[in-house]
Amino acid sequence: MDASTIITLLAFCTCASFIQRVSGFGFGIFVMTMLPHLMPSYGEATALSGILSACLALYVVVRMRKNISFKRQIPINVAFIVVSYFAISFVASIDGQFFKKILGVILIVISVYFFFISEKIRIKASLPMQIGMGSLSGVMGGMFAMPGPPAVLYFLASEPTKEGYLAGIQTYFLISNVMMTVFRVKAGFVTEAVGYAWCVGIVGVLVGAFIGSKVFKRVPTKILRKVVYAYMAVSGVIAIVM
Repeated sequence: MDASTIITLLAFCTCASFIQRVSGFGFGIFVMTMLPHLMPSYGEATALSGILSACLALYVVVRMRKNISFKRQIPINVAFIVVSYFAISFVASIDGQFFKKILGVILIVISVYFFFISEKIRIKASLPMQIGMGSLSGVMGGMFAMPGPPAVLYFLASEPTKEGYLAGIQTYFLISNVMMTVFRVKAGFVTEAVGYAWCVGIVGVLVGAFIGSKVFKRVPTKILRKVVYAYMAVSGVIAIVM
């Protein structure tokens, strides 16, 4: 890795970690706008994103473990694990350049959704909804390293407090990313290049998490999310064009 790659990776991991620590999600969405351009293959980019996201989630889960409701974790995680296994297997058989284009479309769709639609939708934390959201999250996590949006909807609906939501969604990210990493090892995506990049990225993750924890109660999360969504849309257009 050259100096410019190290600096870029460090900067993006710091920003992504800060965003997720403050808003509860967004790490994979943010870093996957850049990782496919930094890593040797698309599969390795998803592997690095998942491992770093798991590290960040572990940091938050340990700190907020008293707010976790494991009862509300089981159905959505089971559905995610089953679906993500097949999604990751599918990624192993498809050209990475093709997935960069699809990723661009997904980024634009997600940004539009969160800008204009998400606040108007209310869902019930029922068993069918848990399975449905876990399955959709499995597809997005396995193919694009972005399991967050469907899970965010579920935990916002099921958790009565802000602390419960943050602890719940981070527990979900920890479990889901650990399982996806196991699947990606089997698929051959966890390589030496991923290990080197992790050594750089984890520094950014820790720095971003530390800063995010200090401003969690002060930063206007709504504004921060809007900035992230705009960035996602622009990055999606770039991924499609390039």
